[in-house]
Amino acid sequence: MSIRALVWNENRHEQTNKLVASLYPQGIHGAIASAIGEDADIITETATLDEPEHGLTEERLAATDVLVWWGHTAHGEVSDEVVARVQRRVWEGMGLIVLHSGHFSKIFKALMGTPCALSWREAGEVERIWVINRNHPIAAGLPPYFEVREEEMYGEPFSVPEPMETVFISWFEGGEVFRSGLTYQRGAGRIFYFRPGHEAYPTFHDETVRLVIRNAVRWAYNSAPAWKAITAAPNVPADKAPVPLTVKGARLHEDGEEGFR
Repeated sequence: MSIRALVWNENRHEQTNKLVASLYPQGIHGAIASAIGEDADIITETATLDEPEHGLTEERLAATDVLVWWGHTAHGEVSDEVVARVQRRVWEGMGLIVLHSGHFSKIFKALMGTPCALSWREAGEVERIWVINRNHPIAAGLPPYFEVREEEMYGEPFSVPEPMETVFISWFEGGEVFRSGLTYQRGAGRIFYFRPGHEAYPTFHDETVRLVIRNAVRWAYNSAPAWKAITAAPNVPADKAPVPLTVKGARLHEDGEEGFR
């Protein structure tokens, strides 16, 4: 069965900055989609901020197995309603890959529950990315480390929750280090944060970076049916308990009545 991936990009820098437009003539989303689409069993589509509902309608998200997110300059323009919609789909089992400056996106901060802040510098530094979890599926086919010749520096502390797994750690020419490949799970949905991808550099044309993103899509894919009832909180009557039960004491709610939220 094919994996259905959707690459989301705000697509603003490409419209206003000549350098970014020259590096990504098909948009950053186009470059990422082409990387993922190198595997024939992954069906890849794109969506951008200025489409109706940001291209993330209920129907489109329901048909998405893994969502890949890139944003930078327009995080605040993403509708809270759409953020809540994406968050619910992650809870239900949709995978989410968050790239580079997407650490400050509304959806990533909502799922992490923390500021997701870090230090940064634009100096075209070499980024050496060390694979510290060699047997992880996201690291499949990678050498012990790989380098991106020019990148923006991100430095610790990175104010995110402790991850399930740390797959990569980056070192930069200026001496900083950064946890650059982190996995999480929220509800039934797997999440991977991957650091490289500053728009002023051709990072998404790098073959190793592209391989990591493909691996991440496969890792985040969940073949199980969507957990549609994950937000339900039913009031289960005593006579429906798995073991026969006698009701004792006072109660605030009648059988089947909704509780407080």
